[in-house]
Parts: sequence; C-alpha cells; structure tokens
Amino acid sequence: MTKLKLTTLLFMLSFLIVSSHAANISIIQTENVPVVMTAETQHSGDDKSGSMLANINGHTLTIAFTENLGEVSIEVQNGDGVPVDLSIMDTPTGFMTYIPLAGRYTLIIKLEDGDEYFGEFEVED
Repeated sequence: MTKLKLTTLLFMLSFLIVSSHAANISIIQTENVPVVMTAETQHSGDDKSGSMLANINGHTLTIAFTENLGEVSIEVQNGDGVPVDLSIMDTPTGFMTYIPLAGRYTLIIKLEDGDEYFGEFEVED
C-alpha cells in the first residue's frame, strides 16, 4: 500500500513540475519577441535593417533606431493590409504603439530615400 501511495505522490509531483514549466515557456514566448526586419525595396544599396530593433511584448510594439536614418514613416497593418497605425518621426529615437486586437500584423518602415523595410509579427491575448 505504501508503494502505491509513494508512486501516486511522485506521479502527481512530476505532473505539477512539468505543467508549471510548460506554463512558463508559453509566457516567455509572448514577451519581447523580436520582429525581424527585411529589406523590401532598396534604392540606396545599403541595408539598414540592422539599425531597426523591433519587438512585440504582449500588445506593445517597440522600435529602437540605433543610427540616424533621417525621417522615417512607420506603418502597422493588420492581416488584411489595413493600416492600424501610421507615424512619421525623426531618428535616432524610439517608437512605441499599443495594438489592441490579437492577430497577425506587418510593420513597414519607409526611409526618406525610398528604401522600405518590413517585418511580420503576431499579437496574442
């Protein structure tokens, strides 16, 4: 009888450990997820995607520009291509916006010289 109790107790303990670990993994995957920026149109010949550090943390999109790229336009489109946010700003600065609805989105950054960069990301509840 004690072997049965011990086996049951160990099984329940291991189940709790595994389930709590799985819950922590799902939280980690939705926090500070990088948005990979890719050059769409390049007129200047210089890839500046490494100067745009974007990430999604829950419903908050943040972008840090690590060098002066001049004036940029930042557009966020939903999965249907409809703009949900559009901003124009000078760099090097940071940008933050709140995206209220879960879904797939595209980030488009346009530079003054016509270069365009995009990154796709997902907002989860």
